Amino acid sequence: MQLTVTHLLQHPGLLVAAELTVLAAFYVRATIGFGSGLISVALLSLMFPVKEVVPVVLLLDLLGSVLLGAYDFHEMQWRELSWLIPGSVIGLGLGAIALAHTDAQSLMRFLGVFILAYVIYAVAAKPERMPRISRAWALPLGTLGGLIGSLYGGGGPPLVAYLQMRHLDKRAFRATFQAIALSDNVLRAGLYVALGLLNLPLTIAFVALGAAAALGLYLGNHLHMRISQRAFMRGTLVLLTIVGLKYVIF
Repeated sequence: MQLTVTHLLQHPGLLVAAELTVLAAFYVRATIGFGSGLISVALLSLMFPVKEVVPVVLLLDLLGSVLLGAYDFHEMQWRELSWLIPGSVIGLGLGAIALAHTDAQSLMRFLGVFILAYVIYAVAAKPERMPRISRAWALPLGTLGGLIGSLYGGGGPPLVAYLQMRHLDKRAFRATFQAIALSDNVLRAGLYVALGLLNLPLTIAFVALGAAAALGLYLGNHLHMRISQRAFMRGTLVLLTIVGLKYVIF
């Protein structure tokens, strides 16, 4: 089944399921700053071919990055971004090369182990008491994030680890992550258009689901403003654990 607005409108139950999935994914995105792509792709691909799901989710993520980035613009940490974004761009190029010449599944398991090891370390050290790393880590971890994003469509975990260990408060964390995600989304969108992976029917499907994403962001932002810094940090670790297990098991 093609992921088009025609099929969504012809099957009201399918439309509702897709909208609820997107709403939940972007509720999480607004609450802790990331995770919408992982949740959306994992659940929507149960209903539609993943080849159509990924470009639509990319556009939804682009919308999320723009809206949250604009809302949190004054909280962005530009000094962190000065090396994170170039690193992410380098990683995207390296990921394309790796995807063409290596076994991506093996790399995925390695990534899962890396993420779970970080979570274990963070829990043992307690998120709020983890050592503060230097800004010199921005380039290598940004590059790793771009590499993972190019291979799997979501480079969040290394960037989350970096921003956590820079001890940013929850608003600055979310804002800075959106700036990196936005640059990644724009580059990938251009690549998808050039390769013919993003077309008009898929863009129409994005429009059909965009309102659900915006509502999820609105509701999630209310929770983000109310939870404590400690709860925020623990929420990011819970989501990282789910991501790590997914990469190791599947």
